[in-house]
Amino acid sequence: MSETNSIFNRLSQTLDKIVVGQSSIVKQLLVALLSGGHVIIEGVPGTGKTLLVKAIAKLIQADFRRVQLTPDILPSDILGTNIFDFNNHSFTLKKGPVFTEILLADEINRTPPKTQSALLEAMEEQQVTLDGETLALPDLFWTIATQNSLEFEGTYPLPEAQLDRFLFKLVVDYPDAAAEKQMLLNSEAGFRAKRIDLARIKSVATVDQILSARQAVQTVKVEDKLLDYVLALVHNTRKHPDLALGASPRSAVAWLQSSKAHAWLAGRDYTTPDDVKAIALPLLRHRLILKPESMLDGLQIDSVIAAVLKQVAVPR
Repeated sequence: MSETNSIFNRLSQTLDKIVVGQSSIVKQLLVALLSGGHVIIEGVPGTGKTLLVKAIAKLIQADFRRVQLTPDILPSDILGTNIFDFNNHSFTLKKGPVFTEILLADEINRTPPKTQSALLEAMEEQQVTLDGETLALPDLFWTIATQNSLEFEGTYPLPEAQLDRFLFKLVVDYPDAAAEKQMLLNSEAGFRAKRIDLARIKSVATVDQILSARQAVQTVKVEDKLLDYVLALVHNTRKHPDLALGASPRSAVAWLQSSKAHAWLAGRDYTTPDDVKAIALPLLRHRLILKPESMLDGLQIDSVIAAVLKQVAVPR
């Protein structure tokens, strides 16, 4: 196992201690970090979504900014704006919070489409255009958006084009009883998840090490039969009787890339069908759309994805 692999193991173990009972979410977030893909996290309040992102930023020594999105937030509040300086008689660029390495967009579905789309260019092109000037974002630039699954009043659901730009959609559930008890014990011991407590966390990696790990992921081998397996799964979603919209070509590329990251995290230099299956749910659940009649029947998107995985023969 390489030194970079061991760094990610330490990163995972430390995050499991800080955010108790969410080990599967932690692993999927690390796969997304390795793949360079943006993430949308959905869950009820108080399950540690924001704490998890803050902890990752602290552990890898990355610049971190948080935007609390509300209905009155404007695109310029995220991207920045040119302000006239009366002393110099010239415009000065005041950069917005998007100019960072890890951006947490809290409650993204509470802000209007105009502001949501302001993130599109930043997420897809890793650059921002202000008053005709194109400005590059940092190499690591990683957006994590959160949304509350219970709020429907006054929300603006993300359009399919924007959802497709997120690599994963992670659903954070309540921790089990043992994990919740550990949270209470941590609280009794004095951990409050406030800024002063996060400041005590020691970093285990640097941004440069994360970027070099992304380069290492590119060397993971993929056999032809595995490419055919991914394509068969993608095509199966497009023909599925319960789905109105299947997986896009972009999702096939993302599936392959994140499968390689999953294999690398496991300490392998080759991918297997298990890597492809392991990330199917977070990768597809926000990209597929159920037909209205399937929704009325109470069908869940996760069960459709599980059915697709069973229908396609696994390569030997």
